[in-house]
Amino acid sequence: MNGLSLRPLLIASALLLALAACRSTPGGTDAPIAEQAAGPLTDAYAPPPPPPSPSAAYRAMAPAPASMAMAARERRADARPGFNVAPPAANTERYEGREDNPVQRTTEQPVSTFSVDVDTGSYANVRRMLRNGVRPHADAVRVEEMLNYFDYGHPAPASRQVPFRVTTELAPAPWNPKRQLLMVGVKGYDVDKSELPASNLVLLIDTSGSMYSADKLPLLQHAFAQLVPQLRAQDRVSIVVYAGSAGLVLAPTPGDQHATILEALERLRAGGSTNGGDGIRLAYAVARQAYIDGGVNRILLATDGDFNVGTIDRGALETLVADQRKSGIALSTLGFGQGNYHDAMAERLADAGDGQHVYIDTPEEARKVLVQQMQATLLTIANDVKVQIEFNPAVVAEYRLIGYENRMLAREDFANDKVDAGDIGAGHQVTALYEIALVGSGGERLPALRYAGAAAPAAARGDELAHLRLRYKLPGQAHSRLVETPVLRSSLRAQAGQSLRWAAAVAGYADLLRGGSNVEGWDWDQVAATARGAVGEDRWGLRQEFLGLVESARRATSGQDPAAISAD
Repeated sequence: MNGLSLRPLLIASALLLALAACRSTPGGTDAPIAEQAAGPLTDAYAPPPPPPSPSAAYRAMAPAPASMAMAARERRADARPGFNVAPPAANTERYEGREDNPVQRTTEQPVSTFSVDVDTGSYANVRRMLRNGVRPHADAVRVEEMLNYFDYGHPAPASRQVPFRVTTELAPAPWNPKRQLLMVGVKGYDVDKSELPASNLVLLIDTSGSMYSADKLPLLQHAFAQLVPQLRAQDRVSIVVYAGSAGLVLAPTPGDQHATILEALERLRAGGSTNGGDGIRLAYAVARQAYIDGGVNRILLATDGDFNVGTIDRGALETLVADQRKSGIALSTLGFGQGNYHDAMAERLADAGDGQHVYIDTPEEARKVLVQQMQATLLTIANDVKVQIEFNPAVVAEYRLIGYENRMLAREDFANDKVDAGDIGAGHQVTALYEIALVGSGGERLPALRYAGAAAPAAARGDELAHLRLRYKLPGQAHSRLVETPVLRSSLRAQAGQSLRWAAAVAGYADLLRGGSNVEGWDWDQVAATARGAVGEDRWGLRQEFLGLVESARRATSGQDPAAISAD
């Protein structure tokens, strides 16, 4: 096996456990990690009252508590109102600034290139803010993560020879019938949980003092406790924690030892500063030690993203993670908490680590990510997936890609296999929307050019509105493969189907939260009406929940200034 031996780490952890005489206190000075992990969960040493048990419907689906301690925690929490806590007075959350993609004139810029994105963290994070009556900062709203939170029923591939299928739909935009919406759907093949390769998982957990509140470490423990019953004998699970320093709480352990894993999770305590860099380094060392050839090798970093000692520069941490991904070990991030949440850090580390970024605000979201979508969360079926669309200037006058601002690629990056891009997990689907204006439609936004006529293109390939290209790599391969398909003008429908209507409503919701500069006269009433008419099958109730969020967003944006949140 590659990497560092675990023997010195185990010896050091044992010595620290023997010397531990007290527990860390919230916000206190650095304490040995072994102290934070030691001891049973008792009222004497417990953090603040843990988050409540889920609703009755949720509890019926959830696995039974694996220990008396966990059952006691749920009973003590039954009287509490919910996992959400009141937002703190001082808000230091950080989001990466971005500007909406501009309208492009096809004769000047016919090619649009971007990396796929399967992250959904923005949707759940914005949901948390709206439930607290807070208007989200505009930079917290990433349209692509709103879109990709939902299942659109994109057709799956016929076989695994090509790991996904690409489809398109074209219909008038609901906010301006003189323009069209082009929906691009990418659907990966799915696998049953029983067919997942053996998994080597390292749970990298932030146990610093900032993780003390009920919506952070207690919710995190509850979330990972839902993953544990899904694990099998062939899987390996390790737990690395970090505060002022990093430590090994659980050496690589067979996945079917559920009680042992749950006990290690229950012992965690929050206290000290946050040395995320040391935690990441140790997690990769442990993952290399337990590496499974041909298996799933992944670190799940659970944190509020607030690194404050050691390596704290985001660029340096991204470089650290990007260097490590070459070893075949992916890193995904699970964001928790509010008030000091560093979304920009969590998102970029997942991007650099060939992983997914999600945000956990409720037990239901934890179940969605770690149980219902476990295959997509853990198993990658295609790496470095890039989309490039060349619009026909004889047919399309203008276009605008909705979202994906921090996933844009240079035109030449599309065929460059050295350029990193997003990955797709088993069963994942990616949805992208373009707003386009056809030549002569009257829907153009850009002013006419004085000398455009002399350079006007000939009507070559008259029925081709665009040509779509997609590149991907199979896991472990260095060279990409190409998929191509034309988008025909004759595919334009008079009315959008249910999936495109729902996507348009979600895009409108996100745009209005960001200021409403791209949907013209569309308002919350029209967003709500469009969404209500496109709910369709709603197995998990996520679309009905969205309708409630639209109303919450309406109230939050009614004359209220955006929350005072810093952009990073």
